[in-house]
Amino acid sequence: MTIKKQQTVVVKLGTSVLTGGTKQLDRAQIVELIRQCAILHQDGHKIIIVTSGAIAAGREYLNYPTLPNTIASKQLLASVGQSKLIQLWEQLFSIYKIYIGQMLLTRADLEDRERFLNAQDVLKAMLDNHIIPVINENDAVATAEIKVGDNDNLSALAAILAQADKLILLTDIAGLYTADPRSDKNAKLIHEIDHIDDKLRSIAGDSVSGLGTGGMGTKVQAAEVAGSAGIEVIIAAGNKPNVIIDTVNNQSVGTRFIPPKSPLEHRKHWLFGAPKAGKVFLDDGAVNAILNNGSSLLPKGILQVEQNFSRGEVIDVCDKTGKSIARGVSRYNSDALKQIAGHHSQEINQIIGYEYGSVAVHRNDMIIK
Repeated sequence: MTIKKQQTVVVKLGTSVLTGGTKQLDRAQIVELIRQCAILHQDGHKIIIVTSGAIAAGREYLNYPTLPNTIASKQLLASVGQSKLIQLWEQLFSIYKIYIGQMLLTRADLEDRERFLNAQDVLKAMLDNHIIPVINENDAVATAEIKVGDNDNLSALAAILAQADKLILLTDIAGLYTADPRSDKNAKLIHEIDHIDDKLRSIAGDSVSGLGTGGMGTKVQAAEVAGSAGIEVIIAAGNKPNVIIDTVNNQSVGTRFIPPKSPLEHRKHWLFGAPKAGKVFLDDGAVNAILNNGSSLLPKGILQVEQNFSRGEVIDVCDKTGKSIARGVSRYNSDALKQIAGHHSQEINQIIGYEYGSVAVHRNDMIIK
């Protein structure tokens, strides 16, 4: 096999892929996916697995118990199933004499700069020592994280952590279609996408297979997040022969999302994992300056401040209708912003008695939606 370039590749495997559409984990299917990863690993590529399936593994191990449909039941199944799932990955990778390392994450682990960098250091250490990280949501202790598409978005954050070249989202259909191929015989596969807009999001919708917690809509969200960091994203069918190898070798497989030519600089990447602590609404002039002139957010352009937040927390930057146009790190806490909103920068010290600079959110600490 001809290898053009050694790459860092994140492979996200949904429950529907791992079970093959059945009620239990499909060992034969998983071995085949591991075989492909092993070939790439042995050729020098750095492979990261983001795996679903803990809840499915728990159900299988407990012989499909009848449980109430509650978060606690899902956490119970995840707690039991997580150890079984990681044992399976370890056993099957050992066929190829490859070591794995487990990383259990939640969005909270990526919500501040220090924890982001710590997670990044661990990931880099494993990759540098030829260990394949196997990442999953820490479902046993998560609450809001157990929801539709969480592992799709988690895989995008993992790709950003790893500064990956590619994110491969494997599912039970061939990619993103112009309509749902299960119900529309005229649906056509979209082979390449260079821009994600509301029309595309509408096409993706919230369809789910019924087997896992991810839908095509969340895969498009993941593509948008990873793409903003310069990472190429591919949605493809997990049961297609050699799908991972072909994708890494740049063959046409599934739906390919082309990243923008000017991705975010690396120091902004952690913002994707940070929760939004508050919100500011801007006048039309400030919105235009941010979107079209590359400007920072000045206090003069702020119409309203919502919620309570501290200096250094991430806030949502919205137009006056409430549409989010950016997110960024606030230079001032919410109380101070409420006082200086609508005022010129040279008035900051006079109004609140101190200043941390002339801007509310600096352009270098902002990402545009």
